[in-house]
Amino acid sequence: MIRIAYCTPSLHIPGGVERVLTTKANYLAENGNYDIYILLTDGKGKPPCYTLSPKVKIIQLNIDFEELWELPLWKKVPVYLKKQRIYRRKLSAALSHLKPDITVSLLRREINFITSLKDGSKKIGELHVNRKNYRNFEKNESNFIKELFAKLWMKSLVRHLKKLDKFVVLSEEDRANWPELQNVKVISNPLPFQSGTFSDLNNKRITAAGRYTYQKGFDLLLEAWSKVCNRHPDWELHIYGKGDKTTYQVLAGKWKLKNLFLENATPDMLCKYHESSIFVSSSRFEGFGMVIAEAMACGVPAVSFACPCGPKDIIRDGEDGLLVENGKTEELAEKINYLIENEQIRKEMGKKARINVQRFAEDVIMQQWIQLFNNLLNGTKQ
Repeated sequence: MIRIAYCTPSLHIPGGVERVLTTKANYLAENGNYDIYILLTDGKGKPPCYTLSPKVKIIQLNIDFEELWELPLWKKVPVYLKKQRIYRRKLSAALSHLKPDITVSLLRREINFITSLKDGSKKIGELHVNRKNYRNFEKNESNFIKELFAKLWMKSLVRHLKKLDKFVVLSEEDRANWPELQNVKVISNPLPFQSGTFSDLNNKRITAAGRYTYQKGFDLLLEAWSKVCNRHPDWELHIYGKGDKTTYQVLAGKWKLKNLFLENATPDMLCKYHESSIFVSSSRFEGFGMVIAEAMACGVPAVSFACPCGPKDIIRDGEDGLLVENGKTEELAEKINYLIENEQIRKEMGKKARINVQRFAEDVIMQQWIQLFNNLLNGTKQ
């Protein structure tokens, strides 16, 4: 029995990282000779957002980093440093007790010390964003102090990443962003489901999904929609996500957008994909862009900005979807109009999408992880 310990902040908040980790942990626990533990720092007493196999064991370290969100800056720094010391002590004790063969860090607050823990396990780090935007999840404003801090922080990060037995990124595009590292491996995220049915692509509905944040670029999508909705007044745009919609409601009013539906997040996105004929991703940056692959698995062709990183690894431009120069809303509108107005091409792309995306099927991706685990434990060079 191979024992694997995953380190991540929490599982109670809905998100791509949480869902992917749940998918992988469940697969390993149910389909192989694996003993799976997930060590959490936050969310004590809160159930996981996504269904976990009863074979997966949760260890709650109860550090409560979420408390920092509510503190003023002058309190935040000393409290953070104290919590970091407690976290290091508790994680070290937990791993020494568990004696895992492999410890997988999702590269959050333990990255500064995970490789120095003497529990005997191989250490893997996996990154769910891309290098450029690792510490810039929501905004793009910059100044000299921020840039200097970011450079120093990245230099420190690279030093820690070099000590990992393996550093896993989600795309070939992002692998190229880490030229200093010799331990980088690409393993994409696995599809969280296998769709047995597919959209017939007849509904006059376009779908987008993601948090209502700067990263997801829904302001850019609405600008593009302003150029589509008047030309095709019988088509609808549905956006599903969590967060504050105020900015987008204001833009919708300003541009007098028709047939726009700003929806809440739903646990049944599979159904929403099946109701769609086109999926659009307007993200400014991504770690991978799993929603694109999910839509394609349902036979829905995607139109996406060719942002860093992920969409260019998922979409084969002109074959199973369309790529747009990042941030170009005019081109985004043109490509959406193209798929609306060319039903046969839309349906051909949809068929190819559901075939091509199988390279991200759960079995395919998880076999790559299993091979990585085996190679590390056997001392095989990769």
